[in-house]
Amino acid sequence: MNTLFNTLFEAEEASHYQNGVYLRPRTYDLKESNVQLKLTVVDTVGFGDQINKEESFKPIVDYIDTQFETYLQEEMKIKRSLFDYHDTRIHICLYFIAPTGHSLKSLDLVTMKKLDSKVNIIPVIAKADTISKSELHKFKIKIMSELVSNGVQIHQFPTEDEAVTEINSSMNAHLPFAVVGSVEEVKVGNKMVKARLYPWGTVQVENESHCDFVKLREMLLRVNMEDLREQTHARHYELYRRCKLEELGFTDTDPDNKPFSLQETYEAKRKEFLGDLQHKEDEMRQMFVNKVKETEAELKEKERELHERFEQLKRMHQEEKRNLEEKRSDLEEEMNDFNRRKVAAETLMGQSLQGSSQLFRKDKKK
Repeated sequence: MNTLFNTLFEAEEASHYQNGVYLRPRTYDLKESNVQLKLTVVDTVGFGDQINKEESFKPIVDYIDTQFETYLQEEMKIKRSLFDYHDTRIHICLYFIAPTGHSLKSLDLVTMKKLDSKVNIIPVIAKADTISKSELHKFKIKIMSELVSNGVQIHQFPTEDEAVTEINSSMNAHLPFAVVGSVEEVKVGNKMVKARLYPWGTVQVENESHCDFVKLREMLLRVNMEDLREQTHARHYELYRRCKLEELGFTDTDPDNKPFSLQETYEAKRKEFLGDLQHKEDEMRQMFVNKVKETEAELKEKERELHERFEQLKRMHQEEKRNLEEKRSDLEEEMNDFNRRKVAAETLMGQSLQGSSQLFRKDKKK
């Protein structure tokens, strides 16, 4: 992107260890000569880095739909200001393809298929200086063949306008563009050019015999910029808008093929909404009643269990009390028996002592 717009964009290097795919938009105000351009570059950080790539395309699709929805909301306002509105819709998707020289990855085919109805896709072979010209030519043919066989519709530059028919037809035949990027300038001959230096030679970025960078820049910035914006609005956004309005119940004609009435559609949707609301309210009320009944039944069951437990504990208490009473009675009986024996023993001992005393007195008199 730095090479394409001849600008050093401030962008931190993205990590390849993300848990998922997230989109990072950055907006720049560019000016060249007297032309001002507000450019928004959206990076798909983490795309293709996960082991499970099944849902990798979803954040991209959601982001594009979000921009369409934002524009639709602005368009449907009573007081709208589309003239100075900052349009954040994606007008072009530069889909970079790894220069494997073999075929497209399944992820590439699935993602482009999901995006071709939402954005203008231009496939670009990155780092094209890593394969030979013959391999690159075969790779381009292979890519286009796979895109056609899988029903992927990439953006074709328009040929209706006679002023651009020839150049656009020629550029369509060069798709996908094979590019090389570099911001370093190298002296070649008597001038400084953007290039990449290798031990075996120099690859010039703006040399059309080395890569398609100039073709890509011409098509995007000088020849077809407005067409890309028009295609986004007239094709992709209109498709999203039509589907969204149909979801809301709006149509061009009623079931009798009569002209569409906004008031009637509004009233019908209002009645449908109120009916759904009443139905949900009745369901919630019935759910509440059922929940109360279930709770009451549970409380009664708990009460019954507690009562049974109380009666059981009461019986156990009475049984223990009866056992204790019996033990106390037995103990009292034993104590009474012991006391009787004690009294008898004391009486017997007293009598024995008295008899001994009398005998002692008799002996003394003698």
